Amino acid sequence: METYIYIGLGIALLAAIIYPIATAEKQRRKAIINKIISAWGQVPTREYEYSEFQKIAKYYQKTKNEEFTIDDITWNDLDMDRIFMMLNHTCCSTGEEYLYKMLRTPVFDEEVLKERSRVADYFTSHDDVRMQYQIEFSRIGYTKKISLIDYIHEFAGLKKQSNLTHYLHIMLIFAALLLIFTAPSIGILAIIGVMIYNITMYYKDKAKIEPYFLSIGVIVHMIVCCQELSKHKEKELQPYLEKLSSNLRHIKSIRSDARWLGETDKMSGNPGDVILEYVRMMTHIDLIKFNTVLAKVQRYMPEIEQSLEIIGQLDSCIAIASYRQTLPFYCQPELSQGGEHKLKTKDLYHPLISEPVANSIYETNPVLITGSNASGKSTFLKTVAINAILAQTIDTVTAHSYEANFFRIYSSMALQDNLQGNESYYIVEIKSLKRILDAANDKTTPILCFVDEVLRGTNTVERIAASSQILYHLFKNGVMCFAATHDIELTHMLEPYYNNYHFTEEIQENDVLFSYKLYKGRATTRNAIRLLKIMGYEENIIEKADLTAQGFLDTGNWSLR
Repeated sequence: METYIYIGLGIALLAAIIYPIATAEKQRRKAIINKIISAWGQVPTREYEYSEFQKIAKYYQKTKNEEFTIDDITWNDLDMDRIFMMLNHTCCSTGEEYLYKMLRTPVFDEEVLKERSRVADYFTSHDDVRMQYQIEFSRIGYTKKISLIDYIHEFAGLKKQSNLTHYLHIMLIFAALLLIFTAPSIGILAIIGVMIYNITMYYKDKAKIEPYFLSIGVIVHMIVCCQELSKHKEKELQPYLEKLSSNLRHIKSIRSDARWLGETDKMSGNPGDVILEYVRMMTHIDLIKFNTVLAKVQRYMPEIEQSLEIIGQLDSCIAIASYRQTLPFYCQPELSQGGEHKLKTKDLYHPLISEPVANSIYETNPVLITGSNASGKSTFLKTVAINAILAQTIDTVTAHSYEANFFRIYSSMALQDNLQGNESYYIVEIKSLKRILDAANDKTTPILCFVDEVLRGTNTVERIAASSQILYHLFKNGVMCFAATHDIELTHMLEPYYNNYHFTEEIQENDVLFSYKLYKGRATTRNAIRLLKIMGYEENIIEKADLTAQGFLDTGNWSLR
């Protein structure tokens, strides 16, 4: 009877250990599924810190080569971090880091874009498959302060160490055990001494490598994800799954070796690891396996990096699919190589504005846009620029139709004084414009550029003289330029080369109404002075300002009236 009691207690103890682990995993999976379901097709609500963007950008920075990328000026001008935030429906660091790189690296191959759309459309129409993949991506999760690529590269950059000293520690244990049979008292003392020595050296050596356990954990999670994905048989995704399966043949043993290291993921809390810790202290088996894992990671870095890329591609395509569900309408662009420069779009709208006004434009020439402040010029420039990037990255445009060339995209818009570099706004501005002029010397792929208020940082005479020549030079070098200006003189000087468009407003009683609609031709209204009246300026100032303006228009000379 007493035996059965002990057996029952043993079973109860075992159940008490296993049950929390089993239920915790089940609850975690349920939470992930609920999160995936609720997030699909919704605008993400995640909040970011500045340091997170620095981390997310690391994969792009470490893997970019000589290909064209969206430079920092253009990225910041267009507030592309916010675009990324709206798009980031990814489930792991691999996905969001790849998505960021995707947005910063426009492609010039229609097949690449159509493949992204094909995969996104497949996930859209196969909810059950998409959720299974998202659950697998969630196994990797998100790193906090360090990018996933940095974890892996930092570990792979370690110098290989010899396991000889660890094998000597094991031999000391066997030597002490042999002494027990020949000289028991000495053997017991030897075992105690060897244990103390081995444990002391163990913690000394382990302290040097333990910071890299998180890196190994990241790699292991990625391998587990690949192993689960390789079980899938969706024929539409076979090219990706076959590459993962091929890479697994090389890297799957890393996971087996890493098990000896204990819990590389400090959040897992496996109780069985406590028992194994004593084995590790005596045998140094985890230190030996650490060097084995390091050697394999260094050897199979191409397979690891390609696996990360494939996971990033698939997770990003799911993000594209979800983002499209948030839009009132969108289209896939028609892009072409060579031929006449063109940008033709119907009902194009800004993706960050909650109730945007859509505009259409059909152009083969550069464009000058005029109009008063707040009438919509800058917003329209950003609308076209952002969608040009989206067209060549996620094959998605917020419009009913979009037809254009493949372009290299630049902007010079939201510039600021560089106080640290002791540079005025004007210096910053001319440097920004010069980078576009320099890029135009490369004729391989046409440039689409956006300039807001050309040379606003200097006086009127020099601004018009210099900006007219800069804009003409851009035209002469085949640049498709969209420029906004208050200088009506430019619309006349550049009329043979730039087509004119404008935004306007309507003043009713004491209010200003903006339609934000784009019209052909240059702006003809002069409402800036009338706005002074609405804001309560003295009538005398307003009347004299009207006379001064009319006098310049009549004579071409400025004078106080």
